[in-house]
Amino acid sequence: MNALVFAYHNVGYRCLSVLLAHGVNVPLVVTHADSAHENIWFSSVAELAASHGIEVSTSEDPNDPQFVERILAIEPDFLFSFYYRRMLKVPLLQIPRHGALNMHGSLLPKYRGRAPVNWAVLKGERETGATLHYMVEKPDAGDIVAQQAVPILPNDTAREVFDKVTLAAEMAFDHVLPSLLAGNAPRQAQDLARGSYYGGRKPEDGRIDWSQSNNQVHNLVRAVAPPYPGAFTTAQGRKIYIYATRVVENVRGSAQAAALYCTDGQCYAQCQDRGVLRVLAMEVDGVHYGEKEFARMETVSPTYFDSQATMIS
Repeated sequence: MNALVFAYHNVGYRCLSVLLAHGVNVPLVVTHADSAHENIWFSSVAELAASHGIEVSTSEDPNDPQFVERILAIEPDFLFSFYYRRMLKVPLLQIPRHGALNMHGSLLPKYRGRAPVNWAVLKGERETGATLHYMVEKPDAGDIVAQQAVPILPNDTAREVFDKVTLAAEMAFDHVLPSLLAGNAPRQAQDLARGSYYGGRKPEDGRIDWSQSNNQVHNLVRAVAPPYPGAFTTAQGRKIYIYATRVVENVRGSAQAAALYCTDGQCYAQCQDRGVLRVLAMEVDGVHYGEKEFARMETVSPTYFDSQATMIS
């Protein structure tokens, strides 16, 4: 059996490792050239492939007819996509004898589309996972072959959840691959009405809306915490990144509007409804503040956030 692999990121690295561990021949790996404008915090699929003597392509357009002809010549039994970022169109998907499959970072049909881990954290989910499914023309809509769930704890960041999902992807793939190769893997159609499709996220989507509850703001902070761009706000025209928070239960703030304040060696953010978050890490004008810095601070009166829709009555 041979398999053509489109892969990137940690999930791509680990799932390619599974294929090689099972002795599947991989004549070509298609991946992305790392961008100088991106924080590369993840493992290199290109380096893994090269270490095994596998040819690597960073084609900008895998659906280009000339590239499709190249894939036809390989005559792959399978095509796998593991966190590859470009859509693969039908002419490519029809080439492999035994199908084209994708590893998606959610429990399909929930969170189809882009950035599924970040969206699941943002929406306050307590569970997500990884799903191996057949690829069809509609994104993330084909029959499910394997799934593995993982928990999302209330203070988990998207990075922590992504690490769990990477392991879930490896486990699910390692378990089902022998059945795939033998031609007797299960297939279950998706009920797309039970899930939704989500688009990609941009750094500006990290702007905090202080009219939301403290739980909602906490979920945003977790969803975009480093290595992602981070949640941010402004106060007195200064940009403030908030990187880590904890929800303070059953406490109401006393400031006249949404604000940042410090007291007793700790820093807090108050939402417009007086819900409170303890701030564990933030950055102001490029200077990082954590719990050690907060502990040395004297009491700081409220600094009100800019562009507030309403004042608290």
